[in-house]
Amino acid sequence: MEEWNAQPKAIQESKWIVIDEVQRVPRILDAVHKGIADFGLRFALTGSSARKLKRGAANLLAGRASEFRMHPFSFTELGHDFDPIDAMTFGLLPESFQLKDNLLERRRFLNSYVNTYLREEIQAEQIVRNMEPFRKFIEVAAATNGKILNAAKVGRQCDLDPKTSQRYFQILSDTLVGFYLPAFDLSIRKQQATHPKFFWFDLGVARAASGMLDEKISASTYEFGNLFEHLVIGEASKLNDQSEAGAKLMYFRSADGSEIDLVVKRGKSLYAIEIKSAENPDITDIRKLSRLQQSLPEGAQAFVFCNTVKPYVSEGVRIVHWMAGLQEIFQWQ
Repeated sequence: MEEWNAQPKAIQESKWIVIDEVQRVPRILDAVHKGIADFGLRFALTGSSARKLKRGAANLLAGRASEFRMHPFSFTELGHDFDPIDAMTFGLLPESFQLKDNLLERRRFLNSYVNTYLREEIQAEQIVRNMEPFRKFIEVAAATNGKILNAAKVGRQCDLDPKTSQRYFQILSDTLVGFYLPAFDLSIRKQQATHPKFFWFDLGVARAASGMLDEKISASTYEFGNLFEHLVIGEASKLNDQSEAGAKLMYFRSADGSEIDLVVKRGKSLYAIEIKSAENPDITDIRKLSRLQQSLPEGAQAFVFCNTVKPYVSEGVRIVHWMAGLQEIFQWQ
């Protein structure tokens, strides 16, 4: 901080001061705070974990900084270069995307990304003492990607107690490797008591972590449907952040076990979304969503996001192409 006083004019000649991996030295935020408050400097701070900042009692610059989450590429950024099958297979990390013409190097990159993350991020933060059980946990957690979270079951497969397994999932969330999709319920108490789903931030990384990267995905299979659902929910999360919509993303599960894949609450608007990879969704799926819609607050709008060429309405449900549907809900131009 003494250096600010020594040479503020030289520093101010730069439009931006960029500091990467800021979580590695949390106290640097005190100097950043002084630079903003005393000299009007502008900073771009990047990091891969909020956990260490919070744990280190860092100056979080409340009221002086805006927070943005950086995602892998989105279909809105790639335009005509976006390939959903490729995104479902290898994800949308920039380097993976750039290696799309070199399959061997692409696989090497994603496998290395998983191993490097384990070594550099988790070990560097010293938040896991014994790495071997955590490595096994990573593989099992990736294999259950997009499912209702059952930390106890995952723990049993890794010889971990339920609390440790739950803590490991929280580490993945804090280090931005994944995010929770909570359950929707009119009762806040019931909503908090229902297990969330857990989604990895990138499908390529998830498939590499689960050891499935070399497996070819086939259309019209159960796995394909799961990957497509994850793709759409991941894109919804990206668009929610990019548009700064502040929407809440959830899922809904009825008492009889029927589910709505994605529920988006934006202001007073509520959207119930069933996700199907087909071009023409089955009428039984449409009717199921129409029935479940009755369990939601009045005014909830029902959609089927799919690969239809032309939008239409059936049983009171709007069937739209998933890209157009996301752009409409998040008002993305």
